[in-house]
Parts: sequence; structure tokens; C-alpha cells
Amino acid sequence: MQEYRYTTPMVDLIKDIARFDPEGQPVVVRGWVRTKRELKNLVFVEVNDGSCFASIQCTFDKTPFDKRETDAAVASDAAIEVLSALKTGASVEIRGNLMPSPAAGQRSEVSGQEIRLIGDAENYPLQKKRHSFEFLREIAHLRPRTNTFGAVTRVRSALAYAVHEFFQKRSFHYIHTPIITANDAEGAGSMFQVTTLDMEKASRDGNQGKAPDFHADFFGKKTFLTVSGQLEAETYATALSRVYTFGPTFRAENSNTARHLAEFWMVEPEAAFADLRDNMELAEDFLKSLLAYALDNCGEDLAFFDAHVEKGIVAALEAVVNAQFTHISYTDAVKELEKNADSFEFKPSWGCDLQSEHERFLTEKVARGPVIVTDYPKEIKAFYMKMNDDGKTVRAMDVLAPRLGEIIGGSQREDNLEKLEKRMAELGMKTESYWWYLDLRRFGSAPHSGFGMGFDRLVQYVTGMANIRDVIPYPRAVGLAEF
Repeated sequence: MQEYRYTTPMVDLIKDIARFDPEGQPVVVRGWVRTKRELKNLVFVEVNDGSCFASIQCTFDKTPFDKRETDAAVASDAAIEVLSALKTGASVEIRGNLMPSPAAGQRSEVSGQEIRLIGDAENYPLQKKRHSFEFLREIAHLRPRTNTFGAVTRVRSALAYAVHEFFQKRSFHYIHTPIITANDAEGAGSMFQVTTLDMEKASRDGNQGKAPDFHADFFGKKTFLTVSGQLEAETYATALSRVYTFGPTFRAENSNTARHLAEFWMVEPEAAFADLRDNMELAEDFLKSLLAYALDNCGEDLAFFDAHVEKGIVAALEAVVNAQFTHISYTDAVKELEKNADSFEFKPSWGCDLQSEHERFLTEKVARGPVIVTDYPKEIKAFYMKMNDDGKTVRAMDVLAPRLGEIIGGSQREDNLEKLEKRMAELGMKTESYWWYLDLRRFGSAPHSGFGMGFDRLVQYVTGMANIRDVIPYPRAVGLAEF
């Protein structure tokens, strides 16, 4: 008989139970106590180790010594002593045998014989079955032990794996772009500054209205936490053809909403010799692949979200996987929105940035499915996007998903040096700060395209969680950096 060692997580044990006849097989279960329930001579302990949604029920028979039929059929006296003081949240090791379970919803349970208390849990704050998400954010170090946040974490892990699998199978090379940068890739200016200068001393001494001398700073110039790895990814795409980044990015926007984080993760592929249509095809394949992976590999967790977080989410994800994405230009999209202008808080007009309510209307009312909007006005898009022949729009694209709105944004990049320099001059940008970026257009320039996807927003979309702060382990937002 095989005895499960500590290296065997509960997820593998449960898979074996589903495949084989487990009766009588000896097992060792390690995890945290979810519940303890006592009857006259029976104690039921539900244990979970977080490796999967399901828990294992361990049953202990406390029949008195003189009434025991066999020593192996009941718990030891030492086990009974531990059970009497056992609390929710404690970590335990339980030894026993797998037996068919009479309880509904589980094929097997553990007939427990020995239990060892590894770590007690005094005044454990997760005693109730349900807590508000607001309360759980205050104890972010413990919330992964709940059903909801354990499921969110497993889905997030699976989706991260799926990101790498998708690009690696398509000959994209994974690169690590810098977190500290001297450039603002988006031109928005909402960046966190990085410095070793003593700002408190400068404030105390008074600086007579002068800016600090950043030549004396660690990097010899102003530096920031990156808002995007795209510009650096472009340098590698023009050398390796296909690359992608997947890492943390930062924005110092004072946005205290359910959709914004100050620290978040971005996936950013970049491909040489690719135009906007290639980019759109890659983005559609990418999104469908990720959703399909979650449906195939996170069934138990997604069933929980469907039942307790957002009804119908599994069917909604399946619909996107099977959908034909609608393509529509920005100009035509605005025309559709203007037909229903009274439906919106923000009135649509050509030149406006599409709001969430506009994006959801396009997906849920106009297309009744995912939409890719293309060819946006140049004034509302970044400097690096390739200009269309009309001189008014750029070859940009946004992928809009039902229920959420924008989930992917990208473009074909401007590969013509003269046009890029002209566009930067129009925006008052200092081209000397981007000399290396302009060099890509001097030395073997080629058409190239890419996009960015907020990974946390994807997790939010897949799980149905209403607040983006609940899909990242330790959210960073305005006034929130406790852990």
C-alpha cells in the first residue's frame, strides 16, 4: 500500500481518489482546519491545504477503550486529546485510511487514527463562514485561506502559466524589461519617482525654489518606476523578431476606484514584420487561448465563482472563446453610440475617449460579443502609434470584452523616423531623451506591432470579482500599502 508523503499535495490525492478505488489505502493529510464538528462518539475535521478547492473530511471515532472492536478502527487516546482542543485555522497532520464516504458530494474520506497539532490558532479571525471583501482586505495576509481568495489565487496562477505557454509555443522570447526607467512610455506623466536624494533634508533646508540636483542622484538623472515595458520590448523585437514581457508596472494616478491599481502586472508582446491586422489576430487568439485554458484547468474554482460571485460567468467565458470578434472602426463605433446618446452619462462625440459605458454598450448591445475597435483619433493615443493616411487617425486597436470593456490595447508602431520625430515635436516631447528609441528607425527599420493586457484585469474578468484589489495578493492603491 502506498503512503502519501508530505510532498503529495491534496490536489493529487483527490485526483487519485477520482481515478482509483481508494478503500483502505493509508494516507497522510497535512493542511489547515476549516471546520470541526462533533457528535457523541464522532469528530469530523475538514482539512484543506490550498492546492485545490476541495477539502478532505477526516472522521475520528472516539469510542471508549473498553468498547473498541479493534485498535485500528478508532482514534488513539492521544488523538482524542488533541481533537478536544482543536480549533479552526490550526495546522495539522492526520494519519489514517481512505474509506468510502457516506456523505453527499464526496467519494472518500479519511478514517483518522492519529492527529498531530502542528500550529495552534488562538483567536483566529476567520471563524465565520462569510466575511465582506472589505474586511478581508484589512487582513490580506490571511484572506488566501478563504474559499474565494484561494480560488482567485489558483486561477491567477493558471492564467500566468497559460500566458507563457501561449507565447512560447509561437516562438516569442520572454524578456525582462527594466522596472526603473528614465522615460515615460505613455506620455501621461503619472509616474512614481525613484531617488536616493534626501528629500526631507532638502525640504528642511529650503531649496530657494530650485529643483534638486539630480546629477547627484544615484542614476545621475530623474528616474521613475515604469508604466510599461513596451519601448524596451521594441528594441528586442527589432533584434529577435518576437518577444514579450510579463511583469509589474506602476502608475501614480490618484484614482480610488474598483478598476485601478498603483502597482499592477502587464503582458506586452511585440512582433517585428507585423501590421495592425496581424496584431488583431494575435490579440484575439491570445484572449481566447487564456479563457479556454482557465475553463479546461480551473473547473472547480470557476464553478465556485459561478455559484457565489457572478452567476453565469462560465457560460460567458465559453461564449467569448467561441465568438467571432467584431471589427469596427472608431468612427463607426461613435456613430453607433451617438444613435443612443441619451443612454450615456458621458455623451459620445468624435474625438472623445471611449468610456466604460460606451465600451460595454458596443459589446453587449451593438455586437453582442467581443469587439475590436480600430483607427482612433491621434489626439487620444500615444506618440508611437503609426499614422493613417488620413492624417487624423492612428493604427490603434482596443479589444473590448462583454461585462468589462477594454481588456487589451495596442497598435502598429510608427516605423518611419521622420514621421515619428514630427509627431514627437507636435507633442512637445524632448527627442534627446528617446535617442535610442529613434535609432530603431535609423538602423534596419521594419514594421512592428504589439499590445498590452492588464493581467489583473484579466483575472478580474475570469473570476467575476467586482474589485480589482481582490485579484492581486497585496493591492497597492491610493492610501493602501499596509502589507
